[in-house]
Amino acid sequence: MSAGELPIAETFVSIQGEGKLAGVPSWFVRVSGCNLRCAWCDTPYASWRPEGPTRLVEDLVAEARGSGVRHAVVTGGEPMVFAPVAALCAELAGAGLHVTIETAGTIDRPVHADLMSISPKLRNSTPTAARARELGGPGAEGWAERHERARINPAALQGLLDRHPERQLKFVVSAEPRRDLEEIDAVLTGLTGWSAGDVLLMPEGVTEPAPEHRAGVVRICVERGWRYCPRLHIALFGNRRGT
Repeated sequence: MSAGELPIAETFVSIQGEGKLAGVPSWFVRVSGCNLRCAWCDTPYASWRPEGPTRLVEDLVAEARGSGVRHAVVTGGEPMVFAPVAALCAELAGAGLHVTIETAGTIDRPVHADLMSISPKLRNSTPTAARARELGGPGAEGWAERHERARINPAALQGLLDRHPERQLKFVVSAEPRRDLEEIDAVLTGLTGWSAGDVLLMPEGVTEPAPEHRAGVVRICVERGWRYCPRLHIALFGNRRGT
């Protein structure tokens, strides 16, 4: 793969379903490949079993420019794994698009982002060996340990916060969200420069959350002054590609 190419699982135009820009029409580019393997990953075709062709950055930018929308979302997988993502984001910005990067925050790379969307992975993301085999096939059991070692990188998280004043910290919480609070607090305590308005809680799952799950997350957000983060695209389109 050259300095001007990226492995791409899909591109599409839809609305942003998560975070501070939920509802905004956007062009999405999903980079294929990831350094983590979440148990509940909703895009296994870009992580557990990455697929898709290699595409030139210039062709991706031309597609984004012709999409008819003014926001671009660079997502994955984990786009920050790949050095050419810096060129892609710079050229998207040069074409006049607002650029959001969606990342787990394990890699700090100098890139342009009008909104840095960081989703630190909690313990609830670590797969069991059996789950790793189910999602990744024979030989994937080792991902359980590798994921657990790599899922939080405080130095990378702090670097991203320091360089991107427009950011959000989005935590995926389990069906019993209060069990995740201690770990969220530990992550946030180790970081500086963020505000309560930067913190979002999103219920785990690829379907609409159960009412009691949603209510539990809402209660925590009200108590802490954090934001509740729905998956608007799931509510509108269901769990399917291209949305």
